[in-house]
Amino acid sequence: MNMPTGAGSNAPDFLTVEEAAALLRVNRKTLYESIRFGQVPGVLHLGRSIRIRRVVLLRWMPGNGGPALGEKR
Repeated sequence: MNMPTGAGSNAPDFLTVEEAAALLRVNRKTLYESIRFGQVPGVLHLGRSIRIRRVVLLRWMPGNGGPALGEKR
């Protein structure tokens, strides 16, 4: 799945976990674990659904001195 990253793109403001995992090029299950550990910024829980704010995710630098996605702190 190709997700545009430009500021003027038609990409949605909020991504599903599947879309965010594709953008980060990580496994969906790994991203769910990272969300559970509180490692992912911009997460919004809507009932049983999870959405991730695209702009926050693009500014975030995973692996920047912290644990890898899915690892406990």
